[in-house]
Amino acid sequence: MDFLLYETTDYEIALFFVFSLAFIIQLFYYIVIYARVPFFKSKSLNKDLANLPSVSIVICARNEEENLTNFLPSVLEQEYPEYEVIVVNDCSEDDTDMLLQRLMEKYKHLRTTTITRDSKFTHGKKLALTVGIKAAKYSWLLLTDADCKPDSSQWLTIMASNFNDTSEVVLGYSGYIPFRGLLNKFIRFDTFFIAMQYLSFALFGRPYMGVGRNLAYRKDLFIKNRGFASHSHILSGDDDLFVHEVATKNNTTVEYRHNAHTRSLPCTSFKCWFAQKKRHLHSSPHYRFSTKFWLALEPFSRICFWGTGIAMLALEFKPYHISGVIAFRLILMSIIIKIAMNRLSEKKIFLTSLVYDLFSPLFYFVLMLIVRFTPKRSRWK
Repeated sequence: MDFLLYETTDYEIALFFVFSLAFIIQLFYYIVIYARVPFFKSKSLNKDLANLPSVSIVICARNEEENLTNFLPSVLEQEYPEYEVIVVNDCSEDDTDMLLQRLMEKYKHLRTTTITRDSKFTHGKKLALTVGIKAAKYSWLLLTDADCKPDSSQWLTIMASNFNDTSEVVLGYSGYIPFRGLLNKFIRFDTFFIAMQYLSFALFGRPYMGVGRNLAYRKDLFIKNRGFASHSHILSGDDDLFVHEVATKNNTTVEYRHNAHTRSLPCTSFKCWFAQKKRHLHSSPHYRFSTKFWLALEPFSRICFWGTGIAMLALEFKPYHISGVIAFRLILMSIIIKIAMNRLSEKKIFLTSLVYDLFSPLFYFVLMLIVRFTPKRSRWK
């Protein structure tokens, strides 16, 4: 620490200490945790379809006629010997029912159940999903959404290759369909980064969430947990809060081979995406303290790293040393993120990582304040 040989103030020493500690924490997250996605070696794929279990795919839909028309056939045409697709038509006011009737004539493994509207009783997606799960006749459930499509006809096969006697939860990857525009790139990178987090933590032995667009678990695990009973009063959380309750180091498997991905339609306006993020954040206060600590420490250390680094550069305190440390961290981050993007089939969003790295902690902090002090509004999805 040769900087102590020069005249330094207590303020500069404090900045240097915080900067160094934040840098060490950042190294820990990127090398020990986040690097698991780019460098994790997937197990060999079980190509013996005869030994794979029968599967029930459950999809909830409310006024999703157009999306079901575009995406449901790709789910129904998976190359798999024995599976069913259950679509829960939840109070739809469009022609979803007529579409499903037509599709059932063509696809014999498509089943539907309908929830009718009750003016005296409102409900969210959790009820629809519970109805679909209870209607499933197979022991393994694979969940996705009406606005999702599998990346390949091997999606079900690859996800099911993880179904064995020890696994009870399989976390998959679901990205968003690319469109033009900066908002689309930011949404896709935000989704990618969150996925890199929850997949990495699962590989680290601390699973805490999954996404319902590509998630599998055993039906008896759902029943044993009493479904969503502990958080039925919370609008969101049919995927992340459930996984947070039931997933463990020993019963959870991660699957993100290219052909096992799904893609969803993204929001096309900032207002839509902002509302979506607010809805998702309603679940996070219900995480365990340890989970909230691990998730908060990385962005907090990032704020400290950039804040103290910029302050020391402005004070011209060891500018070459500070610049070198910042450059090293950016190079390390870029390498890990680029390889992870390749593994998760995400393209043309790499440059977004630089903006995201600087501004996402501030964005989420403001968003959490808004969520904390604004009333919750009931929405199905």
